[in-house]
Amino acid sequence: MIIHKNITVYGMVQGVGFRFSARNAARSFAVKGFVKNLADGSVYIEAEGPESNVNQYIDWCWHGPSHSAVHNLEVTDGEIKFFDAFDIRF
Repeated sequence: MIIHKNITVYGMVQGVGFRFSARNAARSFAVKGFVKNLADGSVYIEAEGPESNVNQYIDWCWHGPSHSAVHNLEVTDGEIKFFDAFDIRF
């Protein structure tokens, strides 16, 4: 079953390579969607794929790359958008 999650990552997550690492992690978990920085310093992700893959990706988001410091995640269900890939948006 394909699911879609909207994920907002809070903490020290900008300027530490979070978006690039998030894209690489998504690709390794076969998750599609996008990641982008938000003006408030958080990172926003839309992720969709098989439920177990998306759940593993969410687990990865709790840690992020080594230079990040994730303090909280906000995860909500979203509508399937049938993304073709996982991209970084600016």
